[in-house]
Amino acid sequence: MTGGHEEAIGRFLAEPILARLLNALNGEGEETRIVGGAVRNLLLGEPANDVDLATTALPRETIRRGRKAGFKAVPTGIEHGTVTLISDGTSFEVTTLRRDVETDGRRAKVVFGRDFAEDALRRDFTINALGLDRDGKLHDYSTGLADLAGRRVRFIGDAETRIREDYLRILRFFRFHARYGAGAPDAEGLRACIAGRDGLAGLSRERVRAELMKLVVAPGAAPTLEAMAAAGLLLPVIGAVPHLSRFAAIAGEGGERVYPAFRLAALAVSVREDAPRLRQRLRLSNEEFDRVDRIALALEGLGGQARLPSLARLRHVADRAGSDAAAAALVLLTASSGEELGIAVQDLIGQLGRTPAFLPRGHDALARGVPKGERIGQVLAEARRLWIEADCPADVEAQFELLDVAAQTPR
Repeated sequence: MTGGHEEAIGRFLAEPILARLLNALNGEGEETRIVGGAVRNLLLGEPANDVDLATTALPRETIRRGRKAGFKAVPTGIEHGTVTLISDGTSFEVTTLRRDVETDGRRAKVVFGRDFAEDALRRDFTINALGLDRDGKLHDYSTGLADLAGRRVRFIGDAETRIREDYLRILRFFRFHARYGAGAPDAEGLRACIAGRDGLAGLSRERVRAELMKLVVAPGAAPTLEAMAAAGLLLPVIGAVPHLSRFAAIAGEGGERVYPAFRLAALAVSVREDAPRLRQRLRLSNEEFDRVDRIALALEGLGGQARLPSLARLRHVADRAGSDAAAAALVLLTASSGEELGIAVQDLIGQLGRTPAFLPRGHDALARGVPKGERIGQVLAEARRLWIEADCPADVEAQFELLDVAAQTPR
């Protein structure tokens, strides 16, 4: 460990709320350590935002000590030993040390213990089996420090055994590799994932969705998804042949600043029917489905062709699918078409973004004698079509003249 890590760990442990919690949960025969992702991220020089702790104390004792120290205690997973302690808007998950006594590939039956090493070795990957005690001492129960330095994502112990305990670890293996790994995925882990792939069918769609949406925005998503596809593990997840080259073309730097739904559309959407398939297969949220569906609609509106449309056509597509979806679809269709076209695409998207607002509304159509009901929508749609064909004048009088024309158009 370098001096920089020691300084970061010292600052982390000195944070007032965390220090108060560690003081409350340590002593009088009990010990509590910070575990998992927070320790890993500290060593990587990244923010340790979600802090999990492991303790020898039983849940009731954790609640008692937490409340005594001024924390709100919420029994979020008390049957598994997990209590969430909250102070000043900051929450900490504190879990009693455990050992597995039975697993079914989805969930484990556990009993409480007092052995930090045994608890750590239940985890999935070596880089997640690190612990940090109140005094700042690191505890590496496997080969986590070496693997973290080498940017290797490796299962703890026998990879096939770890996967049989929870088949979601197949997706986690690829997601963590895309986030923390370098080069090809660990060979032993990859073989174990292939051997256990039938177990993916038994996972809840919500759990699969959560892992996939994190994977597609990870820094190494493109090569990792290629490795998944080559191993026959991506098709069972998304239910269709993936667009790997298109995904790779748009998966540049800053992936974690883009919408996961856009990345999913890049990977798995060609036609409108793909959106409901993905919603059913992955239990997409309403917001995610709406974005994927509108991108699919825009892809169809642009003809699925890697060429620059006219501004009028792009505006027509935006009128149906939304400007954000039209821009996303255009980027996807032209992602592999070279720098020159890419510049033209960005210029066209800029022009789309500067399109003025179309002001006429339903009550304006009513005032022109258009009857209530679906005819209102038909007239407004025709007026917008005429407006787009006229290069979207911003002039209010010109817009209402087009509404007059649309109102007089036969049904």
